[in-house]
Amino acid sequence: MAIKHIVAGVVLAAFASVGGYVFLSDSSQTAPQSNFVLLDGSSKSTNDLKGKVTLVNFWATSCVTCVAEMPEIIATHNKYKDQGFDTLAIAMSYDPPSYVVNFAQSRQLPFNVALDNTGAVAKAWGDVKLTPTTYIVNKQGEIVKTYIGQPNFEELHKLIEKLLAQA
Repeated sequence: MAIKHIVAGVVLAAFASVGGYVFLSDSSQTAPQSNFVLLDGSSKSTNDLKGKVTLVNFWATSCVTCVAEMPEIIATHNKYKDQGFDTLAIAMSYDPPSYVVNFAQSRQLPFNVALDNTGAVAKAWGDVKLTPTTYIVNKQGEIVKTYIGQPNFEELHKLIEKLLAQA
């Protein structure tokens, strides 16, 4: 039985590290109602996402793939931010807040970073356990795509452009 768990873990880790993605369904689902506590002490809610296309990224400073994909997330944010696009990076509950603050400051993250100290946000968004997990939310506040592992950024940019073009 232990071997099955080890094999499953290795397969899952390999899947996540090669940029696998999961498309939840053909229909959109409303993003869960959540409150996000940002590093500056302010807060946002799911309602604040409406009106923009938003990339919501669950990550951790201890996650090698998360750290590796961050320059691409920054570049994506900078490319589309003036067209109605936003990014929200949510640090997992096990990530020490001081590490998150240091990472955000040292990398000069140009988007909002939230701390999920209790794990309630990750739980609300589908009980996120694997990082990185990225959701693309349309202007109506609906999740249209979910990526587990690093996204294919070329494909992601095409999706963002399509969603930005929609009313």
